Amino acid sequence: MGIEFHNVSKHFGGTLVVDDLSLEIRDGEFVVLLGPSGCGKTTTLRMLAGLENVSSGDIFIGGERVNDVPTQHRDLAMVFQSYALYPHMTIAENIAYPLRVRKLDKAQRTERVRRVAAMLEIESLLERKPRQLSGGERQRVALARAIVREPRAYLMDEPLSNLDARLRVQMRGELKRLQHQLGTTTIYVTHDQAEAMTLASRVAVMRKGQLQQFDTPLNIYNHPANRFVAEFVGSPSMNFIEGSHGTIGIRPEHIQVLTEPQDDAIPATVYVTELMGNETFVFLSVGANRLIARAPADFRAELESQVWLKINTDKLHFFDEKGQATDNTDYSPITRATVGHIDDAHNSYP
Repeated sequence: MGIEFHNVSKHFGGTLVVDDLSLEIRDGEFVVLLGPSGCGKTTTLRMLAGLENVSSGDIFIGGERVNDVPTQHRDLAMVFQSYALYPHMTIAENIAYPLRVRKLDKAQRTERVRRVAAMLEIESLLERKPRQLSGGERQRVALARAIVREPRAYLMDEPLSNLDARLRVQMRGELKRLQHQLGTTTIYVTHDQAEAMTLASRVAVMRKGQLQQFDTPLNIYNHPANRFVAEFVGSPSMNFIEGSHGTIGIRPEHIQVLTEPQDDAIPATVYVTELMGNETFVFLSVGANRLIARAPADFRAELESQVWLKINTDKLHFFDEKGQATDNTDYSPITRATVGHIDDAHNSYP
């Protein structure tokens, strides 16, 4: 079911929370609304659900304008950060509750609960109460209760944030598999860029109520529309070298750290290293700049020791004084002067 936002804004008193948002979500897409706290992503989801009124603009679901349609008639299923299970009901009763509200007969309810429980591998939990389940199991039950409705779209507001790191990774995989299996339009809110990159068919990056970029995860990572997107998406963040006429960006994986000098390599000093298991993050001082590079897991260097950097100049990003991405075909490749003495080097950056 396609979903469209046409110039949608939302004010809370004198505060503009969502600013002229236009977004078109295709039928069957998994779209993630990504951004820091307070960027308007949850408010956007709540307006779509009918839990908040639109201040201006229009929202369409399946071609129908729904601004004035009550929540219960929009046929959307929501999964929240809190699982909101009824403690006095069994798991089977919790899952079946939306079907009881719709007055489906008992045989239909039982069959649909059985089918969804099998899909989420929670058949053995159906006679338990929520207090007897782990956090991951409760999250599966909350998903089952949403899925059993067979709605027009799923709306998910940070549903994995209460889980530990191992369970979050596991549930990300389950969510992706389920959405592919069900083929139902899904809008997912998170501030976690790892969730966005792994789950989404397209990501809408938001900041201060405004849409910054709406594209595939790969395009957002490789071709950020502005400095905010470049900095927010990616871990560790993109490195930035400030100049008098703009900014150069380079991702950590595009900096090679050498322990011996080579032609055109840039001298640097090791500030600190962080062993991550499968790789090492190397924090470096280069003139007045601090850069982060990814190195192999077996990379070793003493703090304050000298190393040399090879920068992949084909992977540079350029941002103008307003932070917007720009092509800069006239800029010469990075040299020792470019990074070590940026005041001089950036005079050539138009």
